[in-house]
Amino acid sequence: MVFANQREAFGQALVDMGKKNTNLVVLDADLGGSTMGKMFETEFPTRHFEVGIAEANMVSISAGLALTGKIPFASSFAVFASGRVFDQIRQSVCVGNVNVKICGSSSGLSDFGDGATHQAVEDIAIMRALPNMVLLSPSDPNEAYQATIAAANYNGPVYLRISRNDYPSITDANKPFVIGEPTVIKEGKDIVIFATGYMVGLSLKAAEALSGRISVKVVNVSSIKPLNNEKIIALAEGCKAVITVEEHSIIGGLGSAVTEAMRHKPLPTEFIGVADTFGRSAHAYEELLEYFGLTENNIKETIIKMNGE
Repeated sequence: MVFANQREAFGQALVDMGKKNTNLVVLDADLGGSTMGKMFETEFPTRHFEVGIAEANMVSISAGLALTGKIPFASSFAVFASGRVFDQIRQSVCVGNVNVKICGSSSGLSDFGDGATHQAVEDIAIMRALPNMVLLSPSDPNEAYQATIAAANYNGPVYLRISRNDYPSITDANKPFVIGEPTVIKEGKDIVIFATGYMVGLSLKAAEALSGRISVKVVNVSSIKPLNNEKIIALAEGCKAVITVEEHSIIGGLGSAVTEAMRHKPLPTEFIGVADTFGRSAHAYEELLEYFGLTENNIKETIIKMNGE
């Protein structure tokens, strides 16, 4: 199946799993039409719960359902799913290591029209800090589908970061998602890029554009926590420098995770991400990416700089 975006892939994965497992339930906070929880509601109306604009209650209800043996997926915009409900996630889900899945939809800058209040550029940092929380950030629609399945099969809290906008897949639709493992998308020996989410595809384009001039390895870090630190070190071995690319603040996100992993074997490192600032509104997603330097061209220029040219 070809998916136009990650939200559609997420919704279809819920439907497909719901057919196999009657314990799977879905909760939405007045945004089922955007998170694509409505797809599950259409198929299984008695297993979908619309809580209204009450995200904190949604997470508390999810924790209760999980304690009865259900597998709840609670979805909202990422800025609300991580920030507005932090206390409930911490106290009701993570402290007890309860089997709740939280989908942060419209993550990063992907809700371009609604501005800073609706753009989550700090959710990775928030969720990374929580003990027991698994954090998944799929690179494309195919991986979003597989990551949703992996989240359902994992016994414990999971935060799944989903983008809003349409873009093509670069990964194999049939490849199972392995929690904790970074994946090499392109081999190289001069510079290594660790990227996550939509930035994986842009990093791949930048690396391919420099082929023959600079050998660039591109690594998809779709499982940010847990992260196989030994593999991160091994993937960077022999390279001149490291670049991390993320649609998130450069504070506390993927860049922080990678440098923490490499703290005993550091290399020159450059972060590409959102500076210490909030998002802003725009007429198009691409306008925001350009404004914050999250572009193929900026990645290429950073590669060239880190290669010493």
